Amino acid sequence: MPTRSFSFSLVVALAAAMMLGPFSLDTYLPAFPAIALDLGVSSQAVAVSVSVYIFALALGQLIGGPLSDRFGRKPVLLAGLVLFTIASTLLAMLHTLPHFLAGRALQAIGAGWVLVSVPAMVRDRVSGQEAAKLFSLLGLILVVAPAIAPSIGSLLLKIGPWMGIFVFMAIYSALLIPVLLRALAEKEPVVELSEAEKNRSGSVSVPLKGFIRPYVAVFRTRPALIYLAWQVGAFSVMMVFITHGSFIYQEHFGQSTDAFALMFGANIVAMFCCNLINRALLAHCFGSLSILQLATGLQGFGLLLLLLATLMDWSVWVFLPAMMITVGAHGALSPNLQACYMEHFPHNGGSAAALLGAFQFGGAGVLSALSGLLPHTLPAVILAMLACGGLAQLCMWWSLVSR
Repeated sequence: MPTRSFSFSLVVALAAAMMLGPFSLDTYLPAFPAIALDLGVSSQAVAVSVSVYIFALALGQLIGGPLSDRFGRKPVLLAGLVLFTIASTLLAMLHTLPHFLAGRALQAIGAGWVLVSVPAMVRDRVSGQEAAKLFSLLGLILVVAPAIAPSIGSLLLKIGPWMGIFVFMAIYSALLIPVLLRALAEKEPVVELSEAEKNRSGSVSVPLKGFIRPYVAVFRTRPALIYLAWQVGAFSVMMVFITHGSFIYQEHFGQSTDAFALMFGANIVAMFCCNLINRALLAHCFGSLSILQLATGLQGFGLLLLLLATLMDWSVWVFLPAMMITVGAHGALSPNLQACYMEHFPHNGGSAAALLGAFQFGGAGVLSALSGLLPHTLPAVILAMLACGGLAQLCMWWSLVSR
């Protein structure tokens, strides 16, 4: 397969498209009380929209993957943006909880089509170390989104009603359409594989009939399956923290709202630093799998420090660095995990990316939801994070002993 270089403008455009995920998930969080008041329900009822969004996002990726393999990345990407824009506009006008939840589901399906197309586009054009570097650069830009999304939501609430948040999302996604059309002006590469390569990768020719067949082909690629479990375990560690972060810092450690925002942001800084270190290691010819194993080990080390800090009842100033190590490791872990996984799918990359995304959001969504059933104590939360991280550690050790 020929390797094509990406212009920086294309990388920024693709990263901006990927930002739809964290923007649509985090920007409206500060508006929960206002939405609940307007819809005449409790904030807890509005919070159900987060779970609806996560599961619909996984479903959207499962639908979008085969469509992307069959009709091309660009049409599915643009269709996802149009669907997201329509859903965001409707959400600004809906005033009942069932309609609001349905709008969030529709919005998530559109976002899922967008999110599944970008990794497939990367895999269509580059592979190996180049793919890892590009995923790392995308991840570097994406670190900004969850850090600024709640602040954007708070700012929009100060200047208008909560509906303005969804108007902002609609405008953002609508503006992305001409930007991506311009950035993707070049013709998509067509990948021709020999029969031996198709058999080796578990790929099949496109177009594909139905939605089951491409996923059967992905599951037949056994060396790639470990990365699905690896992604669920590693990403769930971060999801459990996000779910319980407010309780940890504000309720258990008694920190103020402003202090919580700074402590939460410290994890974003840690992810940013780990991503920079990852890019430096890739530039010095370290393999993606080696860096992935190292980052997973770093996450495990952070989890052990968190457990020790919890059992010894250490202060928040010792607990905070341990959490920064644990969450920050994801900055190096995620791009290399994507690169290692997608390396096995030179042909049906859309379906492969869809399955990885569905496992990531679906699995992490279930595990983080289950963690909410545990006793509302710090030891319970840390043990939940440790259990999720344990799955990632098992995958790491399996990759070491099976080499």
